[in-house]
Amino acid sequence: MKVLALDFGAARTGVAVSDPTGTLARPHGVIERAGTEAGLDAILDVVREEDPERIVVGMPVTLRGEHGEQARATAEFVEALRARVSIPVETYDERFTSVLADGDDAKAAAHLLSSYLEWSSSPRR
Repeated sequence: MKVLALDFGAARTGVAVSDPTGTLARPHGVIERAGTEAGLDAILDVVREEDPERIVVGMPVTLRGEHGEQARATAEFVEALRARVSIPVETYDERFTSVLADGDDAKAAAHLLSSYLEWSSSPRR
């Protein structure tokens, strides 16, 4: 299953996509101000181009497992995105993805996607 991942940020949102088998993740790019109408339109362009079966959005959970201000903003973004696409949109814990990517938003999305793909293929899920 091909999956598109978004590492949402108010200013910049990293985008990654898997291969059609849902095995490998690769950075795709960055969308500026993804929460705006223009940003959502840009995401829809990527969805049309890549034709994923699912979208995964990183949910910024604190180290304590709590949802702070950024998580609330992400939840609002997810609802706006769900209203505009016909495929499932899920959230997935994104702790440490930005650290692993050394600040590169597209690589952070790829780390998020790799983690999600590994988790979703686990038989213990």
